[in-house]
Amino acid sequence: MAMTYVDALNVAIETVADEEVIEKLTALKAQMGKKRTSTKPTKTQVENEGIKANILETLTDEGVTVKTLLGELAGDYTSQKISALLRQLVAEGKVVKTIEKKVSYFSLA
Repeated sequence: MAMTYVDALNVAIETVADEEVIEKLTALKAQMGKKRTSTKPTKTQVENEGIKANILETLTDEGVTVKTLLGELAGDYTSQKISALLRQLVAEGKVVKTIEKKVSYFSLA
């Protein structure tokens, strides 16, 4: 397993005798340990939530293919984008995916 920067700092702190250097290395270690977490959704995530809402409004209890869904949705979307959003909706349990003769159909859960 590769050594991380925090591990390297731990080794350096253990081997150094100078208190000032230990303080600086400890402060650096604390900075390295901080993780940047943002709870605010990105612009793309906000847009995708709107598209997901449109997909849910368009879907019925009957199975619909991605190609059919693209024709019904108002907007300039690619099949890849719609497929990715449908995969997210399936993971959330809002949409059901069924496969018949190698064709995927999506319907409301």
